[in-house]
Amino acid sequence: MLTSLAAFVGAAFLIAMVPGPSTVVILRRAVVDGRRTGMAAVLGNECGVLLWGLAAAFGLSVLLLASQFAYDVIRITGAAVLVWMGARALWRARRVAGQAGEPAQTAPVSNRRAFWQGLVTNAANPKAGVFAVSFLPQFVPDGAPVLAMLLAFSVIWVVADLIWYLPLVALAGRVGGVLRRPSVRRRMEQISGAVLVGLGVRLAVDA
Repeated sequence: MLTSLAAFVGAAFLIAMVPGPSTVVILRRAVVDGRRTGMAAVLGNECGVLLWGLAAAFGLSVLLLASQFAYDVIRITGAAVLVWMGARALWRARRVAGQAGEPAQTAPVSNRRAFWQGLVTNAANPKAGVFAVSFLPQFVPDGAPVLAMLLAFSVIWVVADLIWYLPLVALAGRVGGVLRRPSVRRRMEQISGAVLVGLGVRLAVDA
């Protein structure tokens, strides 16, 4: 049992360190709108992780493996969400104010909106569901209660993500004063927007 838990914890940390759409969204919110908003995005992302873990525990994610239609619906939805978020970032980068040609000062994203962005980005990624249903059961020891272990692994997965993301958000928030300068912010919006659009297109064409 302890060996399985230790192996899963190590694997969960490695998974958290792999950058993806959630990483882009979280760091963008932390840099552009501050540490609290970034943490709200983290909490939203972890709710998505927990939902996929619970779905795997109760067998719902198996539908993604058994039904190509269900997988495609979630895949296209997730791709549309990423492209939409990226397009909004690119549009914000184009907005200028005054003669200096700098981006206009727009209202900061609320913590609630950042939370939903984190949640939707994670929940609309079918690969996370496929990964959960194929990854978590591998660490269940022989003879152990499967449902209880999968639920425990889901919580551990969330905790590992939090341990990885919260220091990143804190660091991004600490240097955010420099990064939120108009010219730097415009560049950040351009980069994050292009990355989100690219990830969305990749998800859409990756059958």
